[in-house]
Amino acid sequence: MSHPQAADLVLTGGPVHTVDPARSRATAVAVRGGRIAAVGHDEVHELIGPSTEVVDLAGKLLLPGFQDAHVHPQGAGLELGLCHLGDTVDPAEYLRRIKAYADEHPDVEWITGGGWSMEAFPGGTPTAALLDAIVPDRPVFLPNRDHHGAWVNTRALERAGIDARTPDPADGRIERDTDGNPTGMLQEGAANVVGRLVPDPTLEEQTAALLRAQAVLHSYGVTAWQDAIIGTYTNMTDPAPAYHAALADGLLTARVVGALWWDRGRGAEQIPELAALRKELSRGRFQATTVKIMQDGIAENHTAAMLDPYLTGCGCASDNSGISFVEPAELRKYVTELDALGFQVHFHALGDRAVREALDAVEAARAANGWRDTRHHLAHLQVVHPDDVPRFRALCATANIQALWAAHEPQMDELTLPFLGAERGTWQYPFGDLLRAGATLAAGSDWPVSSPDPLAAIHVAVNRIAPTAPDGTGVFLPEQRIDLGAAIAAYTAGSAYVNHLDDTTGSIAVGKLADLVVLDRDPFAGPPEEIATARVLQTFVEGRRVYAADDA
Repeated sequence: MSHPQAADLVLTGGPVHTVDPARSRATAVAVRGGRIAAVGHDEVHELIGPSTEVVDLAGKLLLPGFQDAHVHPQGAGLELGLCHLGDTVDPAEYLRRIKAYADEHPDVEWITGGGWSMEAFPGGTPTAALLDAIVPDRPVFLPNRDHHGAWVNTRALERAGIDARTPDPADGRIERDTDGNPTGMLQEGAANVVGRLVPDPTLEEQTAALLRAQAVLHSYGVTAWQDAIIGTYTNMTDPAPAYHAALADGLLTARVVGALWWDRGRGAEQIPELAALRKELSRGRFQATTVKIMQDGIAENHTAAMLDPYLTGCGCASDNSGISFVEPAELRKYVTELDALGFQVHFHALGDRAVREALDAVEAARAANGWRDTRHHLAHLQVVHPDDVPRFRALCATANIQALWAAHEPQMDELTLPFLGAERGTWQYPFGDLLRAGATLAAGSDWPVSSPDPLAAIHVAVNRIAPTAPDGTGVFLPEQRIDLGAAIAAYTAGSAYVNHLDDTTGSIAVGKLADLVVLDRDPFAGPPEEIATARVLQTFVEGRRVYAADDA
């Protein structure tokens, strides 16, 4: 008969990296009733009873479960089941896959999926003619990797009524030839004109996609996340029904905060609707307590909002400084009202003007409402003006980083740096400056925009070199590197803070939930350039194993 104080699970033979400042390292952890009962060394073994499961870490590292602060799981899961283009940059391979998918699905009305990379095409803009040659009879709609644009064929343009006479929408751009005819690339809001015509997947397909994505995230050690769009955007279907279906069937094992989509075509009249949605949608492991405001686009297609104009190909100033999707004075009003209602605001802020506009809105909310525990956060932060770096700490605005992007690769070197200029190019992804200035860092992947692997992102945060970079690739702004402990803290405690889960998760401490991940090695014990070679062996949620590698 087991001792009444015996643990359900003991993981021993460490090391254990707790992300707890009071005790950063241990060698054993005991779990009872889904919570951490003890953290320490040999004394923890006293809690091993006849029924206790004992996991010998054998020198492998135990960490708190990773939390992804900005991710789109259902969209990623759907893409994996459609015409998936996300793991290559070869245009010929894209066309081969698209044709194969169309041939294998003769009864599908629309050919969709996506994930292609802008670096594969001159100027980042593929053409309808390429698609027309392989799929002339059905509409094709393929969002790119970052979902800020879409590649379409002529049939899709016709379905949407887009021709030379069609004006650009206020929040987007139709790429055109010299005669004004659409070329087949739609940027930002222009993509929605076609995307809204794509039929929605069934609830069963959506739920299967969500569960497929959850399995992938668990395999990378992710135990909680913030879904960055709850609502409909381009051809991304509202994932809320799938979350509820998974909850009803007891299949949602992760803890999820949902960010309700702010419709940038509307104003403050939607705020009562968002408050009603928060109450209606929040249940159990899924809490819709955040509002997502996309303030600008991306740098590669020159829609990220910049304080100064982009440069042209010849290095001269252009007449384009990007797009602020929400007028700044209105943004300050909206965020103040949302903050007063207890909403967290999750900003997409990529250019330096968008970052400043978002910080100004947080400042306005603080001035009007006082200091509330709303934990607003700014995601992406590609270009941050140095004057705005200290404002993150001053305003308690969390820097939500997607570290995998902070490296030399073609999209950076060919489509971004030449158009930012020398000085502004050095303001990109200033993780080191933010950390030194006292900002709280959270971390996420933006999957399916990029890999959901936290270890790959942590590798780049520490090295500022992509794990797959060819030999001889330079370090991207080496002064912005952060240490391994800080990078792991961003992906655990920092994201738990953003998700209002820091009282129960994010570190390994007595009383917290046993959301844990076992790696196959201790990255602290090896060279930094090998961080990304580590992989996840086991993932636990509340002490229950939700993933085990074949050789775990």
